[in-house]
Amino acid sequence: MVSGENINKDLSACMVIFGGTGDLTHRKLMPALYNLVHDGLLPERFAVVSVGRREKSQEQYRNEVYNSLNQYSRNKIDENHWAKLRELIYYFQFDFTEMDGYLKLKDFLEELDKKAHTGGNRVFYLAVAPEYFETIVQGIHIGRLAENEGAWSRLVIEKPFGKDLATARKLNNKLLEVFTENNIYRIDHYLGKEMIQNIMVLRFCNFIFESLWSNKFIDNIQISLTEKHGVGTRGGYYENSGAMRDMVQNHIIQILSLVAMEPPVNLKTDSIRTEKLKVIQAIEEFTPELLRDNVVFGQYGRGVVDGVPVPGYREEEKVSPNSMTETFVALKLHINNLRWAGTPFYIRTGKRLGVWSAEIVVQFKSLPKILYFKDMYIQEPNLLVIRIQPSVGVFFQFNTKDFSTHNDIVTTKMDSSHISLNQGNTPEAYERLLYDILRGDATLFSRWDEVEASWMFADRIIEYREQKKLNFPNYEAGTMGPVKAFELLARDGRQWWNI
Repeated sequence: MVSGENINKDLSACMVIFGGTGDLTHRKLMPALYNLVHDGLLPERFAVVSVGRREKSQEQYRNEVYNSLNQYSRNKIDENHWAKLRELIYYFQFDFTEMDGYLKLKDFLEELDKKAHTGGNRVFYLAVAPEYFETIVQGIHIGRLAENEGAWSRLVIEKPFGKDLATARKLNNKLLEVFTENNIYRIDHYLGKEMIQNIMVLRFCNFIFESLWSNKFIDNIQISLTEKHGVGTRGGYYENSGAMRDMVQNHIIQILSLVAMEPPVNLKTDSIRTEKLKVIQAIEEFTPELLRDNVVFGQYGRGVVDGVPVPGYREEEKVSPNSMTETFVALKLHINNLRWAGTPFYIRTGKRLGVWSAEIVVQFKSLPKILYFKDMYIQEPNLLVIRIQPSVGVFFQFNTKDFSTHNDIVTTKMDSSHISLNQGNTPEAYERLLYDILRGDATLFSRWDEVEASWMFADRIIEYREQKKLNFPNYEAGTMGPVKAFELLARDGRQWWNI
């Protein structure tokens, strides 16, 4: 995508993963590190220390990592590459809720710094449940793990960043007691995806798009992040989250800000982040009337997905049989600035829907119904579709003559897929993000004021949902959500696009 300023060219570091035996480490972080080795991007002077509570030998842990790589790596395991990574992996056993263990960890890391020649640079990755963030940061402070003269220390935390604005502010204040803002990396894996990074390139490297990128030429923009699967074993987490906290407050707001931002004055990290922040701050405030008319909540019931009967949300493990947690959200919102005033942005996200997809649809305004469209022809709008997953690419729809007839006009589709034989495997989001952390490039990470503004937006809608009496479940698993989500667009004479 772009580069941030003051990027540290020396990537040498020791990466300390709290939660080293967890799912995130085995499914995402270790495969990402292996593929960085595969692509020649992991520094020579590097070590990774996995912290876990269970007793394991180095050999045992390394074998477990090897098994995970065979299962989750995008590249087939090459024994030479694995041998290189294997020697960089260490396991350190202690309970990170016990403060005495951090002093022992400090001694271990100092010895490892000498052995691996990492220069004392540290990346602390909190691959643990959010309730442990403050505990671990306090331990890092007590153990003085981040205090290495002449070296840098960076903290990486996964979403969610708090449960609401108040808890997010409390957490942030605790983090700032130990780390400066420019050394806190709030990771949102969606921002590491290829097509999310490509949004700015599409806009600012193509005059044809940027010149039309406004309310003068765009009828509406739709952002859809839809999932086929349910909550699975994450029912306990999801009961305290819901679709608003899990998807809208972070992933969707970040995508929205990239789509709608003004061109930054340069490609430095803070210039880009500042323009994203302006978008979030310009979202029209939801009055009680707008909340009533422009917000739809849903919860899936029993249904059929890919021919297989599946349970309703209230029947999932660790979910209350009377749960009022939303598994679907649809929103209509406006951005009150000169570029976007009057152009609606439609957002939807949900679980147990009929399609697994993440895409942005830009619908351009239609021509007046004169000339070709005066009498007999149906005018299909021009669409630009940015496909994020599972297919990755750009789709463009326009009208042209049907050469097999005398007069007919047909819709033609241009589809450029990023997944093709000549492109090879696309790097996983975590590979890009870990590489950027080592480089000190925070462009794809959320700055605190972005997080704060996102919570201000989300809290109003969450508060409305908690006060509103809803008739759940209100959509069958395997469908595309509640009927009201379709009515949200239909009353404006529009429809959700499923390309």
